[in-house]
Amino acid sequence: MDRKFVDFQLAPDDLTAIRFGISPGHELCHAVRAMLRPDEYPLQWGWMRATRGAIPRDDFEVLALLIRDEGYFPDFLTTTPTWELTPEAEAARLRDIDDERFEVDMTKVLVRTDGSRRAAVQRMLEQPDRARAMIAEAWLSVWNSGIAPVWTQLERLLRADIAVRSRRIAESGIGAMIQGLHDRVAWSDGAVRVTMRIWSEVVDCRGSGLVLVPSVMGATGCFVLTEPPAQPTLFYPAQGVTATWARDPADVASALGALLGPARARILLDAHEPRTTSQVARDTALALSTASHHLTVLRDAGLVASARDGARVLHRRTPLGEAMVGAVL
Repeated sequence: MDRKFVDFQLAPDDLTAIRFGISPGHELCHAVRAMLRPDEYPLQWGWMRATRGAIPRDDFEVLALLIRDEGYFPDFLTTTPTWELTPEAEAARLRDIDDERFEVDMTKVLVRTDGSRRAAVQRMLEQPDRARAMIAEAWLSVWNSGIAPVWTQLERLLRADIAVRSRRIAESGIGAMIQGLHDRVAWSDGAVRVTMRIWSEVVDCRGSGLVLVPSVMGATGCFVLTEPPAQPTLFYPAQGVTATWARDPADVASALGALLGPARARILLDAHEPRTTSQVARDTALALSTASHHLTVLRDAGLVASARDGARVLHRRTPLGEAMVGAVL
């Protein structure tokens, strides 16, 4: 049998052709899929035990209707890799999906569905305004009950993965980094090649670039977006995900605290966003001079970087700091 590939063709030597992103929608979709097929998502069992009872059943069923337990789900659920998420903003985006995009994606779901599910999808197609509102409400409800409680832990893993991959590009080049994403992903003559089960396709990414998106919930394999208006995107399993990734943040702080000391551990955990020394001092209830001392130690260790922004100096985790936090998770 002929092997199937999706080839994302890039401009030769264009280091800007590849960028990283985080897709909350992708995480949510695979969280739904994990609950539909728990036997195939053992790394999510701890998360499921903690959250299953909190997720409203009716809202879950709306998303499960579209996402199903395998195969295609609407591209509009995952096409906004971003670094900053406001759940309300994402729900608003879903309410405003244009008619053509909604019809195209939902028709793809329709032809892959049968029985009572097919009838329900057909009703959504016939009442797009009502359907978009229903999907947005369900997305927000399932997010707030199932993902929001663990988003801090989940986001740290995603950022740590990106930090490590970015450093690998600097050290060994794009090709070496791509080869390490997954056993189904390879670097071939200036193209990112993904082995597929069903179809082959060549995607010209020159001018648009390719977005690489790590995933914690979607740790079962690789997934691709290839059709406009979505930007070409490859979702791959984040590294370092274990069955205990969803443990309580207090446990993570305790583990880091044993290594760095409680104050420095707290500063490092909170340093995913840039903050001034005064903000660090206030958030940790430390004297300004003490906070400054801890930041100096973390900076000298390569875990925090400081950069001037006008009259302010902002401190944020470095790739090494991201990797350390991710490793503890």
